Amino acid sequence: MIKNIIFDFGGVLLDWNPHYLYDPYFGDVEKAEWFLTNICTYPWNAQHDAGKPVAEGTTELVAQYPEWEKEIRMYYDEFEKMLSGQIADMEEYIKELKGRGFRIYGLSNWSVETFAMIRPKYPILDLMEDMVISGKEKVMKPDAKIYQIALSRFDIKPEESVFIDDNVNNIIGCEAAGIHGIVFKDAGQLRSDLEKLL
Repeated sequence: MIKNIIFDFGGVLLDWNPHYLYDPYFGDVEKAEWFLTNICTYPWNAQHDAGKPVAEGTTELVAQYPEWEKEIRMYYDEFEKMLSGQIADMEEYIKELKGRGFRIYGLSNWSVETFAMIRPKYPILDLMEDMVISGKEKVMKPDAKIYQIALSRFDIKPEESVFIDDNVNNIIGCEAAGIHGIVFKDAGQLRSDLEKLL
């Protein structure tokens, strides 16, 4: 029986996308995509989600690409512009699930510094009973350690829990830890898939 529902944040509860910042800046989606693929890359951002200080990572990247200093510094100086708001219908669904007695938790790959900036601005995060943030733990999904940290912190059993994430690799990771997993696409699909487990 499922008693606990664990949510990823970016792409599940919050609509985060670096293109929201860089597309208007460059005035060209392809230029923004090139920049995010070649300069401020996913692995570069991920190291901050794993606990590396933002200032340190930024300084290193500026030294590597000094001609892109302004655009590199924008990434974290204007980080909040990468968020367009909460994912449609998710706050209402989580409130419904809480009302039905399910315990609600968060497990997200996120820099502890940028999470502190956005945490007070999104009421959906207040619905979490507790949360595990990778930047604080210095370990990221899909590493097995972070799922064990979450299970221990929340004091829950894996077989009684389901994790929802938009990244299939993170779902593979949770399932390896014995937690049920659902790949998120939108609130309607989640409701359909989740209700089959409950």
